[in-house]
Amino acid sequence: MWEPDTGWREAAACSGVGSDAFFPASEEASAAVAAKKICAECPVSEICLQYALATNQAAGVWGGLDSGERRRMRRRMRDRERRRAS
Repeated sequence: MWEPDTGWREAAACSGVGSDAFFPASEEASAAVAAKKICAECPVSEICLQYALATNQAAGVWGGLDSGERRRMRRRMRDRERRRAS
């Protein structure tokens, strides 16, 4: 079960960066490039992504994935679980 500990945020590469980079006005892939570059160097990006998936973050870039990429990831995870259950 996910523990909502957010202490990892202090170690995040985005700490102190404006949220506009991570919540771009457009859903165009190019709008998220700057945020994804920061995430690529982040020591806690995997934890960040886990947090976003566990708390169903619908907007922004989390753990290096934008909202569309996370939706596709959730869909693949659900499909895998359904196949396992059947």
